[in-house]
Amino acid sequence: RDAPTLPLTPAAIAAGLPVFGICRGFQEMNVAFGGTLWQKLHERPGHLDHREDKDQPLEQQYGPAHEIELAEGGLLHRLAGRRSVTVNSLHAQGVQRLGDKLVIEAVAPDGVIEAFTVQGSPSFALAVQWHPEWRAMDSDFSRAMFAAFGKAARSRAHGR
Repeated sequence: RDAPTLPLTPAAIAAGLPVFGICRGFQEMNVAFGGTLWQKLHERPGHLDHREDKDQPLEQQYGPAHEIELAEGGLLHRLAGRRSVTVNSLHAQGVQRLGDKLVIEAVAPDGVIEAFTVQGSPSFALAVQWHPEWRAMDSDFSRAMFAAFGKAARSRAHGR
């Protein structure tokens, strides 16, 4: 999966295609832009265990796990209308080094990067480490992110 995805992601973004990376897509975007990942974030001193408890029902696995702080003035801050939101957390990997041209949009309480945008992107280029698609209609914040992505996709389609 990585062989086509890693080179195509920066090319698609440079071409103006709207991109919304979620969870693995977040990790792939970071690597595609030259970043690195911690493979077992939970084993790193000072970091939370961001993995889900697979023994719990899905509602708990995908349920709210921790707050994230949104970068003031960033895309997510504008969409949320506040500086922090609560998100779910279902990942073992985390950003070790942020890729080139990526701008931090949100961090977890332990400092782990939870979201970024691509600096200078001609269109929507956002990646988040959590799963906003889980019960998205119950979350104003999730709906706002998907609405912004949809608006960018419609704009791209109408402009072609």
